[in-house]
Amino acid sequence: MGYDLNFGWNGAIGQVILGATKAEGGTRNISYRIGGGTTLQFLDGNPASPSPLVALEICDNPEYWSPIIKNYCGDLVHNVHEWAKAAEKVYKADLVRLYLTSTRQRNFSDISAVGKTVESVLSATGLPLIIEGSNEPKIDSDVFLKCGETAKGERLLLGTAEAGRYRSIAAAALAYNHSLIAQSPIDVNLAKQLNILLREIGVQHDHIMIDPYTGALGYGFEYSYSAMERIRFSALKGDTDLAMPVICSAIDSLTIKEVREAEPALQDEIALQWEFYTGIAAAVAGAEIICVRHPKTISMLKNAFTGMRSGAVFSEVK
Repeated sequence: MGYDLNFGWNGAIGQVILGATKAEGGTRNISYRIGGGTTLQFLDGNPASPSPLVALEICDNPEYWSPIIKNYCGDLVHNVHEWAKAAEKVYKADLVRLYLTSTRQRNFSDISAVGKTVESVLSATGLPLIIEGSNEPKIDSDVFLKCGETAKGERLLLGTAEAGRYRSIAAAALAYNHSLIAQSPIDVNLAKQLNILLREIGVQHDHIMIDPYTGALGYGFEYSYSAMERIRFSALKGDTDLAMPVICSAIDSLTIKEVREAEPALQDEIALQWEFYTGIAAAVAGAEIICVRHPKTISMLKNAFTGMRSGAVFSEVK
């Protein structure tokens, strides 16, 4: 039996649809309706309430990736098609987050290659897809438009829009009916302002997810946690400019000092635990999607979410 734990909140988190099945005009095996909550995660006392989704982050140029992941995944990191397939079939992720790291090369101009990469990943997995661009405003317009066009009808989640660069990603989202990630630097007011800017140029409320920016535990995550809770509290109190689902990624967890300086035999396990506990904290603060890079973190988080839903003792989660 559930409990009334909404603390008098009268608002609800808006919903964003990611992925489109064949019946919905796409090719995905599943689509997700993210959001809709009326309280914080794990507070509603209802074991049937949906747990956060877990996305595996992959890339098309592993030069920029942690050696821990390259060592664990082996040759997969050099074949984005097979890596995406493994994300679904082997590692059991809920979504795939593709970083187009190849676009970060100096003077990158091969936009057609971007389309081929997106096509390859879409053909490898039936999961909804999140795509991260170049982080370079000069080429992001072409990169995002190519991604949007290639995956037309698939309802992508495009990232990442920031206050200083959001028009190129918004243009692609608007042109091809995709959603986008709005990222602000751990600040509630800046998050709200960016959402307002996006809506003023035509991006609908149900096409925006919030990324409040997340550091690793012990490296600023307490500020991220506070900002996330304040964003969620404001939304539940009725602030529609903040009532969007939240996505978090703690990539710094694999590169922090404690991981880099650990004994080689312990490095992988320490990195895994750091990513796992950062993900747990983000979920408790309200994140609907947790993005990870270590494949083993996926099952750890899913088992933990199941235990937390059922009231199991957290310390028993392995």
